[in-house]
Amino acid sequence: MTDIHQFFRERGISEVEAIIPDMAGIARGKIMPAEKFAADAGMRLPESIFLQTVTGDYPDETGSAMSPAEIDIVLKADARTVRVVPWAAEPTAQVIHDCFYANGLPVTMAPRHVLRHVLALYAQRGWDPVIAPELEFYLIEPNIDADYPLKPPIGRSGRAEPGRQSYSIAAVNEFDPLFDDIYAFCEAQDIEIDTLIHEDGPAQMEINLLHGDPLDLADQAFLFKRTAREAALRHKMYTTFMAKPHSKEPGSAMHVHQSVVDRKTRANIFSNPDGSPSPLFFAHIGGLQKYLPAAMALLAPNVNSYRRITRAALAPINVQWGYDNRTAGLRVPVSEPESRRIENRIAGADANPYLAIAASLACGYLGMVENIAPSEPITGSAHDLPFSLPRALDTALRRLTECEPLIALLGESFVAAFSIVKQAEYEVFLEVISSWEREHLLLNV
Repeated sequence: MTDIHQFFRERGISEVEAIIPDMAGIARGKIMPAEKFAADAGMRLPESIFLQTVTGDYPDETGSAMSPAEIDIVLKADARTVRVVPWAAEPTAQVIHDCFYANGLPVTMAPRHVLRHVLALYAQRGWDPVIAPELEFYLIEPNIDADYPLKPPIGRSGRAEPGRQSYSIAAVNEFDPLFDDIYAFCEAQDIEIDTLIHEDGPAQMEINLLHGDPLDLADQAFLFKRTAREAALRHKMYTTFMAKPHSKEPGSAMHVHQSVVDRKTRANIFSNPDGSPSPLFFAHIGGLQKYLPAAMALLAPNVNSYRRITRAALAPINVQWGYDNRTAGLRVPVSEPESRRIENRIAGADANPYLAIAASLACGYLGMVENIAPSEPITGSAHDLPFSLPRALDTALRRLTECEPLIALLGESFVAAFSIVKQAEYEVFLEVISSWEREHLLLNV
């Protein structure tokens, strides 16, 4: 009996969700009776699952990203990811899978593989990255008509938040029954929450996950998004991870704290023995500064993502770095030498966690192997300096497809597939005429 089937037996599992994260970070897969789950033999899905857009469509042209025969791929369970589904009506388990072709080679455009590949490159150098994601999200009133703006939900006081309740305990307490469910669901799934805080926007929250292995944390972030949505539905609310759900309120980010330790000694390679910052620390920052603009599409993958990147908002607009400076795209928090790390504040909450983490680590990796020197740390406001990040999805995609070092590191097939999917989404978006255009252009131009 496999470890997975032992897990099923001990918990009386009757149903299994076999899932993979697609390009958008959406859970795709199959649901089946537990006795039919083939942990060793694997299951099959069409290769085109990774070319499905967030709207559920498929691009007309797939180029070399996919076999013209539309072949199947094999899903193989990662036994470390088996968890219960705590909101299910009957005893149900979920298992995250990796994807392979019939010849045993990995599906290199799969987001989980992309992160695995980046981690393997670090391992070849004797390094282990350590990351800790922080996910911001909004609670909103159910919205069944997309033409209407979103509204914050009613809390236990019977009133909706007016906004600007940063770090308010009372504002969090408004939704205590919901957060009790979120904590219980997370505990049942081994999602290790560190802290919960109220952010700047009305009913905007932030959850911090404990630091650890990047693949494990990407799995947890992937599962947390689904968990938060399911818990909110129980309380007649929505949870949204849109980067900018409210036009006049702060956007939602996924900040990624990252450091690197020596595989043998477990010492933080960002610090010298005397506690001072190491050359690799500065090179890592240099790589982030040089390559993050080209990786922007992976950190801000939707047209809505770029509404968050504005000078008047809290989100960064460039790749300046500084010590304990929240206006910079790259912040170095106050810490002891053994905990020295870099906080990448650029990614939106809407990013696929596997790809955002892989991209951030890839940029830092390139900095270390190329020995890239960073700029001087900024001490004032980075918002007073020029933009250095792409401000639209089409620009970001072009920067990605022109960056040969990132393509070589992340994989040609992945970059091709990702670009095809996101370009198709962008073209569909361009067909939509907004209310702003009707309001200001209809009778004035």
